[in-house]
Amino acid sequence: MTTRSDGSRTGVGQPGFVGRYDLVDDDQRTAAEEVVARIRELDLRTVRMVTVDQHGIPRSKSMSPDAAISALSNGLDFSGAIYSLDSGNQVFVPAFAEGGGFGIEELTGFPDVILVPDARTFQVLPWADRTGWMLCDAYFSNGSPVPIDGRRLLRRALDELGAAGFGYVAGIEVEYYIVKREDVRLEPIDAGFTPPAPDVSIFERGYQYLSEVRLDSVNDTLETLRDGLSAVGIPPRTMEDEWGPGQMEFTFSPMEGIGCADAVVLFRSAVKQMCQRRGLLATFMCRPALPNFFSSGWHLHQSLSTPSGDNAFASRDAELSDVGRQFVAGLLDHAMPMMLFAAPTVNGYKRYRPYSFAPDRVGWAVENRGAMVRIQGSPGDSSSHVENRLGEPAANPYLYMAANVAAGLDGIRRELDPPAPFDDDPYATEAQMLPTSIGQAIDALADDGFYRKAFGDVFVDYLLQMKRAEFARYEAAIAEQPLAEEQDVSDWEMREYFEFY
Repeated sequence: MTTRSDGSRTGVGQPGFVGRYDLVDDDQRTAAEEVVARIRELDLRTVRMVTVDQHGIPRSKSMSPDAAISALSNGLDFSGAIYSLDSGNQVFVPAFAEGGGFGIEELTGFPDVILVPDARTFQVLPWADRTGWMLCDAYFSNGSPVPIDGRRLLRRALDELGAAGFGYVAGIEVEYYIVKREDVRLEPIDAGFTPPAPDVSIFERGYQYLSEVRLDSVNDTLETLRDGLSAVGIPPRTMEDEWGPGQMEFTFSPMEGIGCADAVVLFRSAVKQMCQRRGLLATFMCRPALPNFFSSGWHLHQSLSTPSGDNAFASRDAELSDVGRQFVAGLLDHAMPMMLFAAPTVNGYKRYRPYSFAPDRVGWAVENRGAMVRIQGSPGDSSSHVENRLGEPAANPYLYMAANVAAGLDGIRRELDPPAPFDDDPYATEAQMLPTSIGQAIDALADDGFYRKAFGDVFVDYLLQMKRAEFARYEAAIAEQPLAEEQDVSDWEMREYFEFY
């Protein structure tokens, strides 16, 4: 190993990998120069290099500052085995099968992939001592992108949207829970041991919707989250207490492009990290099996921008422009296969119930929280937009947004007109019912041709294989331990999702 004149050490990635394959643009190169300067100016001791896996979970390595600087030009070796892991962190394909078990030749034998940092995402984490943070994109050693990388899929969808003359704008509204974690002793794990369900107690307050007094009772924790999120560039627009004990909702001002999804990754990880440092556990599992808990959702607010920066969904004469209506029509037309991107867990389907403020059928309405797609706006309102209420908070943000972008753009290209909006009770209107289980959502995507064309056969087949294995494990667990009377969330779901998400 040698030391270069710039003080960084080689041995990380492949020398010159990023430039050899032309993997970053001019903006990223400029940002990389700024990152090097900040690492040195701030005397950082660690930089976390983060890639987001198929579940939307950040996986990372902590690098020395010299190694991180080298990675900006050389890339970083990272285990490709993460793509073989299910939501229980177990390999869901035959070990060492050809093509990694899902037909991708470069993944045979659990090889390393090479992560390329996106210097535009660099942040300094205020809760960790002299620590930087950067998101990365995944490539094979031959310079080709990993085809199951969600960030790549969203970037491709946004490129197609841009080619059609539009930019993407999203506002994030996510519900989640904060609970107290009680100490539990886990026995050594062996092949026959199943970890117990997490032992938790409810966060330090009862439940009461939008109560100022209740919100103030957790003010110290909220101030920590507020200040930490603001320091990493995503200040909360609002912080609210929701129906359940310890249930919070954070919203953020509209963001553009891939930065919307990047922000969700950082938000969820930052909240979990800051909470655990306070002896708390934040979970983005949709419906935890705890007393008086309600389901949590992720409502995705969306609009498109024109080349001049105007809102393409705004109209002088209606709540939504023609382009906006076509986008809505695309969302509705592809709602059924979209479900697996919006709700990727077994648990997420416990949310779609009548009169639950979550949708249970395909449809849209103006200012109605029971509809799948809610229109917020009025004639002359420059902020008119659409809200997709399908999502659960555990959804992979890149896949959830890419599915929306692709569907909406298809509606625009085909100049679709949506059906009549719901005028009255959306839970009593005749319309196509949404899937009530992940098994039905898997079938809907398997029978669909649109997302195969939009995302490619390799990715869709991979996702279906992974989710079928997950659903099979759930069904086996329920067969062994059936749900008790009045129980709708299994112990398996708590073990699988509560801490993972």
